[in-house]
Amino acid sequence: MYIINFVRGFCMALADSVPGVSGGTIAFILGFYDKFINSLSNVISGRKEEKIEAFKFLFKLGIGWIVGFVSSVLFLTSIFDKEIYKISSLFIGFIIFAIPIIIKEEKSSIINKYKNIFFSIIGICIVVLITYFNPVAGSDSAAGMSLDRLTLGLGAYIFVVAMISISAMVLPGISGSTLLLIFGLYAPIMNAVKEVLKLNFDYLLVCFVFGFGVLFGILITIKGVKYLLSNYRSQTIYLILGLMLGSIYAVFMGPTSLEVPKPPMDLHTFNIMFFIIGGGIILLLQKLKYYLENKN
Repeated sequence: MYIINFVRGFCMALADSVPGVSGGTIAFILGFYDKFINSLSNVISGRKEEKIEAFKFLFKLGIGWIVGFVSSVLFLTSIFDKEIYKISSLFIGFIIFAIPIIIKEEKSSIINKYKNIFFSIIGICIVVLITYFNPVAGSDSAAGMSLDRLTLGLGAYIFVVAMISISAMVLPGISGSTLLLIFGLYAPIMNAVKEVLKLNFDYLLVCFVFGFGVLFGILITIKGVKYLLSNYRSQTIYLILGLMLGSIYAVFMGPTSLEVPKPPMDLHTFNIMFFIIGGGIILLLQKLKYYLENKN
């Protein structure tokens, strides 16, 4: 079971570190999302036995996540700017192929409850509006944002964005990395983590601020997510699907949030081969889910 949870954590980290699909989506596809949310909730406020059991599960998951995230950071930061359109096409493949899987898994929450499509529209609007009114993307601040000198205002901005992003990471919908991309912090944060891994401690304070934002976001989010999924599952699933559909627009606009902004992705820069590869990865993860279920 240790290896299984290590693989689960590794796959979640690969998703969390790239805009497109959240780690929550991977947990959903691999069939352990409810256990993941319940474990986070139990660690915070469960009984002693529940806390111990949840900690064991999350520890195994966390080891895989750390290995996957470090691997992604070292690899992605070296190619992200150069191959942004190919990578964005890959992300679109992740999203498009993940949506029908979630619909299939949650058909009881969707079928004959079509009035809740209103929540999907809300989800789409949330992402599109955040992306459209992003004050960083496509501006001089996107090109010149540097995190090696942390000001109070920038620190507060990073803390709040980290808190919002981790809220997205635990939902099987829009990814936290997509939100970082929307707010113009994806490339700077990934670069800061890479620099710290290279023992450049000029960026250590930034990583601490981001980390505290993540922890605070988890504390205030998990109970809410658990409550919504338990009491308003249909509306929540429709909202999640809307967030995922809206994130397609966010990924197309992603190149404008790079350190050196580029034009949004269009049909000419869209790469069909990487789109298919992205879809293939999602289908392989679904196969992995069935394998793990049969093994158990």
